[in-house]
Amino acid sequence: MGAITVLTDAFLIDCTGKEPVDGAAVVIEGERIKDVIRSGKVGPLKGRVETLSLKGRTLMPGLTDAHVHVCAVEGNISEQHRNNPPSLIAAKTLRRIEQALMQGFTTVRDAGGADYGFREAVASGLFPGPRMLVSGNTLSQTGGHGDRRRRSEWIEPVECCLGMVHAIADGPDEVRKAAREQLRHDVDQIKIMASGGAMSPSDELDTTQYTVEEMRAAVEEARAVGKYVLAHAYSGAAIRNALAAGVRSIEHGNLLDEAGAREIQKAGAYLVPTMVTYEAIWREGKGYGIGEHQLTKINMAREKSVEGLTHAYRAGCKIGSGSDLLGDMQAHRATELELKGQVMTPMEVLLSATRVNAEIFRMEREIGSVEPGKYADLIAVKGNPLTNLRVFQNAENLHLIMKGGHLYKRAL
Repeated sequence: MGAITVLTDAFLIDCTGKEPVDGAAVVIEGERIKDVIRSGKVGPLKGRVETLSLKGRTLMPGLTDAHVHVCAVEGNISEQHRNNPPSLIAAKTLRRIEQALMQGFTTVRDAGGADYGFREAVASGLFPGPRMLVSGNTLSQTGGHGDRRRRSEWIEPVECCLGMVHAIADGPDEVRKAAREQLRHDVDQIKIMASGGAMSPSDELDTTQYTVEEMRAAVEEARAVGKYVLAHAYSGAAIRNALAAGVRSIEHGNLLDEAGAREIQKAGAYLVPTMVTYEAIWREGKGYGIGEHQLTKINMAREKSVEGLTHAYRAGCKIGSGSDLLGDMQAHRATELELKGQVMTPMEVLLSATRVNAEIFRMEREIGSVEPGKYADLIAVKGNPLTNLRVFQNAENLHLIMKGGHLYKRAL
C-alpha cells in the first residue's frame, strides 16, 4: 500500500461533465486517485495519511497541451540548427520540458522535434516534466513546411541535427519509408505537413502539400502498429485532403471554412487550434530575427484564427487544445485558454485542455478527469477559472502541481 494524500475543502472541477462542487475531497494512493468524495466527508483510512487543505482554491485535472515543440528552444526555429550544437539544444529542451510542467501541464504531445529519449528521461524520473507523447521528425515534401532550406540555398535537406528538423520525403513510397523509420524510433504518433506554414521560408499558408496518396501511405503505416497521424493544415482544401487520407488530428486550421469544418465533424476527427503562437510571434517575433515574409504569414493566420475556430465550433467538431509556441514565447502557454474563450464557454475551454486532449492522446482511461483509478495528475489554482481563464497565466496562482501522485509544487 502506498502513501495516502488527501486533498480537502476544494472547489472541484472534475472535467467529467458533472457540475463543479465546493468542499470536495480527493484521496490519492501512490500514483493513482483512490476516491473522489464530492461531499468532502472522508472516512477512516489505513496507513500513513497526509491531509492538505485546498480551501479557496480550485482543484482540477492537470492541463494538457496537444501541440508543443519542446525542441523549439529558440524563437527563430528556422535558424536554431545553425546556431546551436545538438548537445546545447538537448540541454535547452530539458528546461523547456520542466517549464511546461511548472505551468500546470502534466501531459503534452510533442508535434515534431522530440524523440523518445526525452520521453524516457521524464518517464524514468531522470528529469522533471509532463508525460510526453513524441512524434520524432515530421514528414514534409520538398519545399514544404518542413524544408528548412532558404530559398537561395542549393544544398541537401537539413537532417543533420537534433531538434526542429524534418524528414523530407516525396511520393508514396518515400513517405511510407520515412513513416516506418519514425515508427522504428518508437514515436507515439506520426506528424505530416499537409499545407504550407508560417515559419517555413519557401511556401505560403493557403497551399496544399502532399497528395492524398502520399498522406495515406503514412496513415496506413501508423495504423498498422496501432498509432495515428496528425497533420499540419491551414486551409479547407488541405484539411479535406488530410481527412480523405485518414488523418485523425488536424492541427491549426486557421483558414478553415464552413465546408472544411463540416468535413472534420463528419470524419470524427479532432481539431487542435493553436491560437496563442500567432499572437506571440506577431508581437515578439521580430526581436527573435523572424523575417518579414514569415511575419506576414503569421499575421494572416492570426487574423483568421477566431473565424476558423468559430466554424469548427458551430459545426460541432471535437476541439482539443494546443499552443505551438517557440523559444521563450513558451512562457505564454496558458494564454491559449483565454484566446479560445472568445468562442467557447470557459467549461468547454477547460474540457478541451483536459478530457478532449486525453481522447486525442488515446489516454482517456488514464488522464483528463478527476476520477478513481486515473493518474493523480492534479493542479490547484487560486481563483475560479470558470469566471476567469487568465488565472493560469500567473505561476503564483498555481498552488499545487501533482503528476502521478508526486508533488512538484506545493504552495499551500
